[in-house]
This record gives sequence, structure tokens and C-alpha cells, in this order.
Amino acid sequence: MKIKYVPLYAALIAFATILACSPERYVPACFEGMALWAKCVAPALFPFMVITMLLIKTGGAKLAARPFERAGKFLGLPPAAAVIFVMSAVSGYPAGSRIVCEYCERGEISPDDARRLAPLCSTSGPLFIIGSVGQNMFGNKAYGAAALAAHLVSVIAVGLAICLIKKKDAQKTCAKRLTTDGGNILYDVFYSAVISVLVAGGFICFFFTLSRAAQDFNVLLPLEWILTPLFDKNAANFCYGLIEATGGCAGLAAEGGVLALPLAGFLITFGGASILAQQLCYLTKCGVKPTKFILAKCAQGALCFALLLPLAL
Repeated sequence: MKIKYVPLYAALIAFATILACSPERYVPACFEGMALWAKCVAPALFPFMVITMLLIKTGGAKLAARPFERAGKFLGLPPAAAVIFVMSAVSGYPAGSRIVCEYCERGEISPDDARRLAPLCSTSGPLFIIGSVGQNMFGNKAYGAAALAAHLVSVIAVGLAICLIKKKDAQKTCAKRLTTDGGNILYDVFYSAVISVLVAGGFICFFFTLSRAAQDFNVLLPLEWILTPLFDKNAANFCYGLIEATGGCAGLAAEGGVLALPLAGFLITFGGASILAQQLCYLTKCGVKPTKFILAKCAQGALCFALLLPLAL
């Protein structure tokens, strides 16, 4: 047994014990996570996962990438980079990471390309930000539109900065494997999309329940104490969102206050433990280092917060 995993094992055993001792408290919490996924995430994610995978499988994405070849070369990125970003921005988490992984496994980008594209192609989708967060949670589509604009600017700015910094270290794209998407493409695409959306729901339910337990046992209390002078009544919901971002955004919207929207922007852009774990499930296959990716997401979240702050003050 590796020593570094001992804290993780201890936390998992403690969590399992809590669930077993208080099912009346945490079974409903799990159902709340399912409802949140069904209402806010699945409708915004599933259709676009099908569309993007159809474009990839049928070669449409490859054709769309051709006009962006020069821009990709300037940044030391493959021609497909712009198209992967657009599909990520339209689809939302964790579709961008899944698409990066798909391109890498097909041999159309190298692992080095994947590592540089990972922060750039890590975005939430417009349906979630404008519809679920803006309209459903804050009751104002304009808030959602502002959050979407700040989110995309933050992701692009930090993502392109990383690409330019690492441009000199870029390797040539690996030799393409001959891939044939034979058989029933439509079935493969829908099956893959359904599995991906269900996996995302599983992550949300698990981390939603975990965050509830963390609140009940004051695990996040030290961080709340540190942040309360800065964020006042929003500190608790913000800390909650660092584990499960969707629930955190809902809590911030319900609590209100001048910092609710900027803090929600940070959570949307950073992603929280749940969304980060979903993305890293795909990205680690391409050699993406979790620590570097999480630091990049922190920088993007901080920039999004700063861009939304003037609207709150």
C-alpha cells in the first residue's frame, strides 16, 4: 500500500461510515444530486455531445479545422485546436476534455498537444451558464450572459498564454493512426454520449453527497472562517461549490449579495472537485498532469471573478 494514499483511504472509509450510519440524511442528498443533474446538466450536455461526436466520427470536424491551420501553427498547436475549442465551448464540461482525449487516441494530436490544449478546451456551455445558472438560479438571463462572456475570456486568455509559453517545447504531432469508424456510427455515438452523460451524473451525485457530509461535519469550516471576512455570507456556499460547483452556484444565487455572481463565475470556471475529476478521467490518459491543470483552472477562475466584480460593485 502506498503511503501517499493513506489519507485518501481514511477519508473514503470515514465517508462510507457516515453514509451507513445516517442513510436518512444522505440518501435524500444523493437524490438531490440526481435531480440537479437531470434538471441542469443532462439537458445542456447530452445533445451537444452527440453533435460533436458525429462531427468527429464523420470527418466534419476535420474539414472545419482547415481554415485555422495558420493560427494553429503560430501558437504551436495542431490545426484542429480551434475546432476542438469551439466544440468544447458549445458543449460544456466535460465534453472538451473528452474531445481532446478522442483526438489524441485517434492520433490526430500528440500527447504534448493535448497537454497544452487541456486548459484552453476546458469550458462550461452556454446552455448551462445562461439557462441553468442565469435564468434558473439567478432569475436573470443577463447575469448568465455576463458570466458566459467573462468565463470564455478567462479561459481563452489563460489557455492561449499557456500555449504561447510552451510553444518552444512543442513536439511534432504524432503520426496518425489509420482509424476507420466503421459499423454503426450513429449507435456508437449515441451509446458513447449516453455513457458520458451518465458518468457525469454519477460524479455529481457522489460529490453532492460528499459536500453535504463535509458541511454537516464542519470539514470546510476552517476555510469558511478564512474566507468569511472577504465573502461574508457567501463564504459557506462558495466553499461548498469548491466540491460540487453546480450546487455551490445554486446556493450563491439563493443567498444573494453583491459577490454572488462573481463567486459563481469563479466556480463555473474553476469547476470544483466534481468537474475537475470528470475532466481528469479523460485528460490523464493523454499525460496531462493533474496539478498543472488544476493550477491553470485556478488562474482562469480568478480572472473570471475579477472580470465580473465590477458588475457587482
